[in-house]
Amino acid sequence: MPHIKYLLSTALLFSPVAPALAQSNDAGNIAEAPRQRGTVDDFHSDDAIVVTAPYVKKLDILAGTSVLSGDKLTENLRGQIGDSLTSLPGISSTSFAPGASRPVLRGFQGPRVRVLTDGIGSLDASNTSVDHAVAIDPLTAQRVEVLRGPAVLLFGGDAIGGAVNIIDKRIPRAVPDEAFHLDAVGGYGSAANDWSVGGSLDVPLTDNLVFHINGSFRDTDDVNIPGYVLSPGLRGEILAQASEEAEEGHLDEAAELTELANQRGKVPNTGSRTVNAATGLAYIGDGGHIGFSVSYYDTDYGVPTRPGTVHVHDHDHDHDHGDHDGHEEHGDAPVTIGLEQFRADLRAGVDLGGFFETLNLRAGFSDYKHTEFEGDEVGTVFQVEGIEARAELVQAERDGWRGVVGTQLLARDFNAIGAEAFVPKNTVKNRAIFTVQEVDLGNFEIEAAARYDNSDITANSINFERSFDSFSGALGFAYAPDNSGLKIGVNLSRSERAPSAEELLSDGPHIATQAYEIGNPGFTTEKSWGGELYARWESDDIQLSATVFANLFDDYIYEAETGAEQDGLPVFQYFQQDATYYGFEASASFAVARAGGFNFVTDGVADYVRAKVKDGGGPVPRIPPLRLLGGIEAQSDAIDLRAEVEWSDSQNRVATFETPTDSFTMVNASAAWRPMGKDGGITLLASANNIFDVNARRHASFTKDYVPLAGRDIRISAKFSF
Repeated sequence: MPHIKYLLSTALLFSPVAPALAQSNDAGNIAEAPRQRGTVDDFHSDDAIVVTAPYVKKLDILAGTSVLSGDKLTENLRGQIGDSLTSLPGISSTSFAPGASRPVLRGFQGPRVRVLTDGIGSLDASNTSVDHAVAIDPLTAQRVEVLRGPAVLLFGGDAIGGAVNIIDKRIPRAVPDEAFHLDAVGGYGSAANDWSVGGSLDVPLTDNLVFHINGSFRDTDDVNIPGYVLSPGLRGEILAQASEEAEEGHLDEAAELTELANQRGKVPNTGSRTVNAATGLAYIGDGGHIGFSVSYYDTDYGVPTRPGTVHVHDHDHDHDHGDHDGHEEHGDAPVTIGLEQFRADLRAGVDLGGFFETLNLRAGFSDYKHTEFEGDEVGTVFQVEGIEARAELVQAERDGWRGVVGTQLLARDFNAIGAEAFVPKNTVKNRAIFTVQEVDLGNFEIEAAARYDNSDITANSINFERSFDSFSGALGFAYAPDNSGLKIGVNLSRSERAPSAEELLSDGPHIATQAYEIGNPGFTTEKSWGGELYARWESDDIQLSATVFANLFDDYIYEAETGAEQDGLPVFQYFQQDATYYGFEASASFAVARAGGFNFVTDGVADYVRAKVKDGGGPVPRIPPLRLLGGIEAQSDAIDLRAEVEWSDSQNRVATFETPTDSFTMVNASAAWRPMGKDGGITLLASANNIFDVNARRHASFTKDYVPLAGRDIRISAKFSF
């Protein structure tokens, strides 16, 4: 593709990086750590301080930043990254199905939340529709960071909700001092007969050259649930339809509907199988580093059927599907998705000296395809070929002033082939420049960020071509009195987002979401004024954090059900209208006692979002309700024991045609044992989730009325590092 060649040639402008690595002898780019030598962008520390990017040592002014790593990450691993993060403050999940789930941050999802791997987009189709899986296996992650605040503009002006950055080792950051370094993890979960195993191996080839290989495998069955599959409201509707059919003498149809309404104990067609493999090579020298990797991701997963709809087929399919009067014809072939992604990545950095001390380059290329099957028959094929590249010049810190300036380029070819191709073939090109600047004035810190994006969206088959210019900026202030452990701050932002191709061009049936989706090619850019006020306080025994936030949108783009029906499917249409978001998130941790070699700690999380479309538009669809999570933990070098309770309020503030969601309370417990001690390299974990087997549904889920969360889930896992 011409634009792909253009971006590749742009990346080659930085080709002096490679020879410069061998010529520079400045050791300032090397950080020494026990047992290994690595670059300063080594994210793999278990320290509490968050290192969010290789080009800035510590973005401490960030509000609401959360991290999942170490044993906590292993304990929370699920098949999709969205379901792995829900214990963190301000985070829910789309939970479309166990095989497809993206994070929801502060009520935002889709294109307003960037999911990154090592600072580069996942380069898949997960942000185009809720049924599309994220092509990142959490089993291979070493650290997951949830980023908010002005510095998020480094990663995209559209990341209004924030960014989730998954750090792995596909491109090594360190040369092991031993002959090889092995990390492995494996586990089993009872709720879906979930078997998983993953591992990585780093081998030093020379003092500066390291080879890496990793892989993972996961296999799950249909997920077990307590009670009925359908929510009470939807089940009542289906039973009412069954009664009507029986009164009209359609006994077979009535029996089928009754059987559908009475499904319980297991969600049909929710199994999955995932394979992931990667290899990489990196040179790490005194003056910098350069490395690359190639990877393959393959997953097959089921898409649960929306009751009350038929599987849609164009008349050209010449299939006889019988009754199309608005309810699912029992026995129709289930829909599954087969997804493949081939990916290549590059990361490099070199010490420059002078005002700009470091040049960092990051690039990724992806060839992605997923196929929606109806039984054994191919329905629609989605193909995405894309490349993303970014370069940053990191300023040397002088008198408390530090920062970064950079550029980012993205090109994506999207094509959907099949009778249910609801989006035409299109090309998206994005060019951006950005900067983040921080000044430390002692007790005061100031952070400013700015970003300009130019986006071109072209669909030649329908003679569509539009260009969007987006300007975003943010300003943050923080105050930390001496020796107090307190930090308070405020962040103000103005964000602008170009509409996505799906929001502009959708027009057709989408078999996987079982909806007829309609966009609007006339949408303008979405603008938001945002603010957040936060406070953090830390002492030896107490950590407190609280953030309140608000976003005022002009021309907010959202998708809502219209109540109409087309081709036997409910119509979901994109609209643009002003909207408001506001809410809070808080977390606390208290060391309450020490006894018998254990530290006893109690902790809690609370989050809430309220969102409304102005001018009578009502609530924004799929907004998570108030949630509280509290736990108590006994910690020692060898053993950790934890019990926790999560309560989610009911959500009755719903959009038109959206259904309410009942509250639920889940009780969980876990234990971790390190038989060789804290630094022994072995951890054995056991957990019991949803111990009392309650029926729970996430309101942020598109499928929550017929895909409840898993029931009682007993999980065991082991982690090794040698």
